[in-house]
Amino acid sequence: THIIPALWWFWEGGVCKMCHIFLLLWLLHFSSVYSDITDGNAEHLKREHSLIKPYQGVGTSSSSQWDFWGSTLVTSQYVRLTPDERSKQGSIWNTVPCYLKDWEMHVQFKVHGSGKKNLHGDGIAIWYTKERLHPGPGSNGNFHGLAIFVDTYPNDEASDRSFPYISAMVSNGSFAYDHGKDGRSTELGGCSAEIRNKDHDTYLAIRYSKGRLTIMVDVDDRNEWKECIDIGGVRLPTGYYFGASAATGDLSDNHDIISMKMYQLMVEHTPEEDSQDWTKIEPSVSLLKSPKDNIDDPTGNFRSTPLTGWKVFLLLLCALLGIVVCAVVGAVVFQKRQERNKRFY
Repeated sequence: THIIPALWWFWEGGVCKMCHIFLLLWLLHFSSVYSDITDGNAEHLKREHSLIKPYQGVGTSSSSQWDFWGSTLVTSQYVRLTPDERSKQGSIWNTVPCYLKDWEMHVQFKVHGSGKKNLHGDGIAIWYTKERLHPGPGSNGNFHGLAIFVDTYPNDEASDRSFPYISAMVSNGSFAYDHGKDGRSTELGGCSAEIRNKDHDTYLAIRYSKGRLTIMVDVDDRNEWKECIDIGGVRLPTGYYFGASAATGDLSDNHDIISMKMYQLMVEHTPEEDSQDWTKIEPSVSLLKSPKDNIDDPTGNFRSTPLTGWKVFLLLLCALLGIVVCAVVGAVVFQKRQERNKRFY
């Protein structure tokens, strides 16, 4: 007789209030994380940093916003960085430096060729660097900035990873991408993604906002992003250049860029952040351990980052369920004691 009133009181006065508090915290958290994301909003598209059909403004003239080198071929439907031929290198670079503090780049690309399993290469790289590098991924090894590698061929025969493999690297010019080890010693994280010879479009999203770098892919024709890399503590300056490059060796593929769309993220910064000279920031990442230690970590996943939205949601949900269970157990124990005490009256 006492259990139901106790539970009713807990539900009326405790759980409901806890539910309200929980839902409020959850909504506030998600609104703070996702309300400023453009996610393809055309209003925030920055055309001076975007490469879009029919590729106007691409060329070698002084007014061009994109320039290209090497084997790159610009058509009406795609920008082919390399043909499916051996020993080719090509790249395309934005000639306008980017001064956005928070941004998101959507890359639509296609990698295809006649090579069968493990007989194709080598891959595409997406860059945000101090200087516009000339052709091929990692050809200028000691770069300043950010590089995203879509590596289609495992150079390291001892690697236990599934290729194609997507990885990220931030460098201040003091170390280079290690082709022999597929960049494993310097990567910040990565994931496998089946991107070759798809009948549908494949996409890569790179988001940098408030010191957080997030890489997402859409390669399964589901029209939804899948997280590949999410790491905090990343510092990137403004005034760098976006570009894309590709290379083939003894093995080859067609490496095509269909579009590169740059979006500005509307994010508020503290007065201290706004007053800082962002062009003077040194590219760096705050990690629990050095990138070189990652060579012994087969997962490539050693980032020290705050909890993501869904992790916070699950933790709060578990905490709420724990409170409910404790309340029920407490009510049962209280009922048993009441019944035992009656026997002595």
